[in-house]
Amino acid sequence: MPKGFFNIPEVRNEPIKSYAPGSPERVELKEMLRQLRSAELELPMIIGGKEVTTDRRVRIFPPHDIKHTLGYYYQGDSSHVQMAIDAAMMARVKWNSMAWHHRAAIFLKAADLFAGPYRAKINAATMLGQSKNAYQAEIDAACEMADFFRFGVKCMTDIYKMQPASAPGIWNYNEFRSLEGFIFALTPFNFTSIAGNLPAAPAMMGNVVVWKPSKTAVYSAAVIMEVLQEAGLPDGVINLVYVSGPAAADVVLQSPDFAGIHFTGSTGVFQSIWKTIGENIYKYKSYPRIVGETGGKDFIFADPTADPQAVAIAMLRGSFEYQGQKCSAASRAYIPYSIWTEVSERLGRELATVKMGPPEDFTNFINAVIDEPSFDKLAGFIEQARKDEDAEVLFGGKCDKTVGYFIEPTVILAKNPDYITMVEELFGPILTVYVYPDEKIDQTLDILDKTSIYALTGAIFSQDRYSIERITKRLENAAGNFYINDKPTGATVGQQPFGGARGSGTNDKAGSVFNFLRWTSIRTIKENFVPPVNYTYPNFLPDQD
Repeated sequence: MPKGFFNIPEVRNEPIKSYAPGSPERVELKEMLRQLRSAELELPMIIGGKEVTTDRRVRIFPPHDIKHTLGYYYQGDSSHVQMAIDAAMMARVKWNSMAWHHRAAIFLKAADLFAGPYRAKINAATMLGQSKNAYQAEIDAACEMADFFRFGVKCMTDIYKMQPASAPGIWNYNEFRSLEGFIFALTPFNFTSIAGNLPAAPAMMGNVVVWKPSKTAVYSAAVIMEVLQEAGLPDGVINLVYVSGPAAADVVLQSPDFAGIHFTGSTGVFQSIWKTIGENIYKYKSYPRIVGETGGKDFIFADPTADPQAVAIAMLRGSFEYQGQKCSAASRAYIPYSIWTEVSERLGRELATVKMGPPEDFTNFINAVIDEPSFDKLAGFIEQARKDEDAEVLFGGKCDKTVGYFIEPTVILAKNPDYITMVEELFGPILTVYVYPDEKIDQTLDILDKTSIYALTGAIFSQDRYSIERITKRLENAAGNFYINDKPTGATVGQQPFGGARGSGTNDKAGSVFNFLRWTSIRTIKENFVPPVNYTYPNFLPDQD
């Protein structure tokens, strides 16, 4: 047990490197890209600290270079999910009993490994496996991963400091126990740091985890697991399985030891999981914690006083960074008629300078979308917009999957605010704009608020403080992360806790103390130093004559 109240090292956000021409980080990253492209890796599952292979190998390739093979991963089945649960439960008692500062040390070391010797590798793996450009990979895979782990340790210690008051003769204190069972982490392709944080956050609080990454992010997930093992994570604490979603759910959600899920993915999948948990609720030892961040139909809204150049840049960066494959990416914009012409012209000029191609060419802003089903879906929406009378493709729209899954940044002008691409989550480089009459700002705000089931991120642009205040109040429930005169992406750990409500999830704010509280079960203990020896109270005494 600890023999002191220990202060953790000061926590700061990891500085983002520039990767400018001639910089050492650029040279190092290019060399790592070359090394990874020159080898074909074999990626086993990691269960109970052991490498597990099967007779089914699945090819991994860059979305931007579909003929190139990066390696293979071993596809598992339901038996491997049960194996992972068993390994987790075997590790649970010892891991939960470990002193908190030793758990903290593992994740602090992992953060330093990501920020240091593994920086180029995790960035390169993200660039190749998920087609993310160097700067976006740096923000995500290296910096945000380190931030999640360091701020996670701080959140853990802040929680442990939450202690009750004690009356004279009494000592009250809280114990923050791990949940009684295992946590299932189901992680997405689009952010390597989220894939690392979802299993790590519960583990920091003493929980054990079964982790299923997206099949399109196995390449970087393997690096995350490599770093965690090098940092000293004990066997069985986090178990990495490569299985289908149904195979995982069929086993995990039937287990009496299922204690919670940490999820980022589609709303439909999350709702299905929630429904299954409800149907099985009588099977579990405790009520599972359900924590999820799901879809978004994120918006930009400008009023007539907005700066046209700022709006145009927010539309470009907010919609098209990482090909619009961010939960927070802007996919609908509401622009007043009085400034639309200028915004459109400025946006068009900026888009004309945007380069598209493989991320290995550091001058490319746009890379490939994640896979062929995504490409086909997005290309279908663009083609339909070309045909529809109530829509017009203003910019971009070209699609080509002969070499990789490339879709140009596309801007659609919708003549009706309920046009399909204003409503449905697309998850790609498509922004739909509705131009509203200046005098109908209130009606347009009503439309914005009611158009989508989601409430993840949103941005407003205005130079009028009264207008900013009024719109911010009016859209109170439209976004869990709300931006004023800024794009609706780029939440920073420790600065803007991230998460949305409505159809966008449980709003438990990843990387914050609010999220970490979900992964602990509090036991309050009261000790009476001098217990009473008589049952009576003073009011039982008779009145004195």
